[in-house]
Amino acid sequence: MPRPQPHTLLCTIGTSLLYPNLSNLIKEEQTDPIRIALAQAYADKNWVQVATQLHKINPTERLCGAEINSVTDLLAQRIIEKSYLHLFHSDTDDGKAIAQILEAYFTQGGWAVKIHCVEGLRDDDPNLFRTQGLRNLAKLFGEQVRESRQNYIPCAINATGGYKAQIAIAVLMGQALDIPVYYKHERFDAIIPFPPMPVALDFSLWQRASGMFMVLSRSNACEPWEDFSEDWDERFEPLINRERIDNEDYLSLSATGQIFHETFRSRFQQLKTTALPRIANTNEKEQPKLGNHGYNQARSSISRFLQEVTDARYYVRYCYSTYWNPDLSEATRFRLSSADIQGIYSNGTWCVKFKVFTTAEDENQLPVIVADLNDWLDTK
Repeated sequence: MPRPQPHTLLCTIGTSLLYPNLSNLIKEEQTDPIRIALAQAYADKNWVQVATQLHKINPTERLCGAEINSVTDLLAQRIIEKSYLHLFHSDTDDGKAIAQILEAYFTQGGWAVKIHCVEGLRDDDPNLFRTQGLRNLAKLFGEQVRESRQNYIPCAINATGGYKAQIAIAVLMGQALDIPVYYKHERFDAIIPFPPMPVALDFSLWQRASGMFMVLSRSNACEPWEDFSEDWDERFEPLINRERIDNEDYLSLSATGQIFHETFRSRFQQLKTTALPRIANTNEKEQPKLGNHGYNQARSSISRFLQEVTDARYYVRYCYSTYWNPDLSEATRFRLSSADIQGIYSNGTWCVKFKVFTTAEDENQLPVIVADLNDWLDTK
């Protein structure tokens, strides 16, 4: 069955339009009035005027840059429909400038354009580039893919522009999410598709550890490894970065880990409806039950959260607290604990743990419930 024609294009962008293309234009003597006007607009940093002048040049000319050349090819080959265009640029002044030029150019050409700054994607800080930039690119891609799929809009990736590592992440992201990926080298006559590659990722592994992945994905800060030690699996190692702080291990997601998370979070949105347990009857829904732990001034806050969990998810019957520590902070999430679903709730100074009772009748439903609870927590 053929793929539907993509109406949303996710496009990485580099700086070839600025360097060397437009920068060389102002260094050389020009006789063509259009190129003279283009050079002047570039010298004035009038990015909208640069875009206007570029429209007077054949979009297949190398002067227009990799992004315009490649999108022109995609349209000419009827690979994509001219609808929605997302441009992902580096966290630099040059990246922002070229994004403004391309936003104006494609908007003038009839596209609905949105630009995204990829925080940390900058070549003057290699560590930031590795630990945050590439990961944030994967995260932004995942968000746009989920949004497109929720609106039943097929999408594609144009991985032509940008840093080599940026292009590699875009390609891997597309392969993992089963999205067509296209690339045009400056010496190619036409844009080419990347052939499908086998990507062996474990969906059940993500479901069981969805709480950890949601927590690490939410924050650019590191989280203590000790918080996740009970759930640790050696297969997580390629997906995280470890940092030693005060003789303790701290974790953050690697770019590969972000792709892993975005891949299965997107897949989960498509599959969860048929995998979750039945709706709890009215007489099965109960008020939160708090164990005999004191709770200091936190009792009402804890009760409200446990009630919110019960009300928000139709399969939850009630929650029962089992642990309280007034001096411990731990990331709020849900996890599997033996054959039970455990919730962890913290305000940053104290921590409570509780069991979640549901309508599940099959242990295979428990990881699905955990993933759904974590997804709800991340979006509420």
